[in-house]
Amino acid sequence: MNENQVNSPVQADEEPVQDINILKKDRLDKLADLRSNGTDPFQITKFDVTGHAADYKAEYENKEAEIIASADGDEEKINAGLEALHGNIIRIAGRIMSWRDMGKANFIDLRDSTDRIQVYIRSNDVGADVFKEFKKKWDIGDIIGVEGFVFRTRKGEISVHAKQITLLSKSLLPLPEKWHGLKDQDTRYRQRYVDLIVNPEVKDTFVKRSRIISEVRHYLDNLGYIEVDTPVLHTLEIGAAARPFITHHNTLDMEMYLRIETELYLKRLIVGGFEKVYEVGRIFRNEGMDTSHNPEFTTVEMYQAFTDYIGMMDLIENMYRTIAENVCGTSKITYQGVEIDLGKPWERLTMIESVKKYAGVDYNDWADDAAARACAKEKGVEVDEGDAATKGHVLIAFFDAFVEDKLIQPTIIYDYPVENSPLAKRKPSDPAFTERFEYFIYCREMGNAFSELNDPIDQKERFVKQVEAKRAQGANAEVDEDFVTALEYGLPPTGGLGFGLDRLVMLLTDSPSIRDVLLFPTMKPIPANGGRQAKEEE
Repeated sequence: MNENQVNSPVQADEEPVQDINILKKDRLDKLADLRSNGTDPFQITKFDVTGHAADYKAEYENKEAEIIASADGDEEKINAGLEALHGNIIRIAGRIMSWRDMGKANFIDLRDSTDRIQVYIRSNDVGADVFKEFKKKWDIGDIIGVEGFVFRTRKGEISVHAKQITLLSKSLLPLPEKWHGLKDQDTRYRQRYVDLIVNPEVKDTFVKRSRIISEVRHYLDNLGYIEVDTPVLHTLEIGAAARPFITHHNTLDMEMYLRIETELYLKRLIVGGFEKVYEVGRIFRNEGMDTSHNPEFTTVEMYQAFTDYIGMMDLIENMYRTIAENVCGTSKITYQGVEIDLGKPWERLTMIESVKKYAGVDYNDWADDAAARACAKEKGVEVDEGDAATKGHVLIAFFDAFVEDKLIQPTIIYDYPVENSPLAKRKPSDPAFTERFEYFIYCREMGNAFSELNDPIDQKERFVKQVEAKRAQGANAEVDEDFVTALEYGLPPTGGLGFGLDRLVMLLTDSPSIRDVLLFPTMKPIPANGGRQAKEEE
């Protein structure tokens, strides 16, 4: 029995290994038979296509409508006009996704990069020998080329009437079961190539991702920003909180670190005389994984001389609004069932104001650090720094405990304590705080910005404190002395902003997990002899 006539093939997520092996052997036998008869699909190097399924379907509908309109109800004219369309020979290629055997005539569904289209294949048209080979040796999943004309079937479906068919590549493994598809999320992430084949809507997410990246570039380019590339391999582990991936350079015989940010190199360029720079860069952090974190991800960082964090607030608010309108057609989007309005002015609150609003606690009522710690204890707020916690540490802890999960609509939180802002400029009016902001959407931090610290003396002091804290945790952190040297040559007043591109894509594609917007997210390998157990442990 031909595999294509099986009524209920096993579902991919639950396929017994033995069944898969049987089906694979059957396809390998078919390939061997094809080769023995002088047909080897893997030897075909090209197939010239003239267009794609979506375009041909739309084109036929338009021409059909024109013929009907011009015929003024004359059936003979309509039939003659439609018959004339059969002389327009087209060539398309794609994958067989389903198969209906009607004896000497078969219908298959062919999917190319744009859409699905039905193909009518008849023995009298393609030739008896080719038709026999087609029915006996071809399978669902095979990639084929079709030459023929577009028409509408009696049931009203726009289709291709095949005059020639060519096997371009043999699929040796069966696709997931037609009705259930590939449902297991873990398998979908691991085998994205299968996910894209059987769940075509997934491709739309990544097409939209590409458009979002293009829109980011277009927006910044139009503002006069220059896109640059900075090193991925760094020669030292800086004192920042994130943990790096460590590698070894054989020629230099030294450890190197995959970058955890692009910031310091971009600011060196502002020192060097660039006024506006940005980078769409891959970042690597050796940390935990969850629905919004992957160890390898993409950020957009931008730096502009002679502006401050207020200027960056205006930039990012308008950028999001513009990208949403251009990609989604509206600045009002729906994310996980909640309407998010990117169009109206975003709420802006200082961290002190936000904690007062949502926690009912006023930072200005704390006389000193001890009073702040006592307030935290009274409210049941844990502060990581314990007895060493300052008012700034306690304020941050209150924000994490009471505020972040309330920030559903776009909200900018600004003026952060200096304790957690080592690269931001202090506020002239209150040196306990910095000119820093983060913006939040759907209770998730989406980006981070500063009026950049350009005092080399202050910067080195903060670096030293960072490094001491990292070394206390066992890290081999060092002060980036070269960056301090760059600041000593003079960094102009500068506004800087960085945001996670993946989180923006999640927002605009209504994707609940970062893995949904990464083509190949980081996954723990499954051992061949313990697959199911390893998958469950992950």
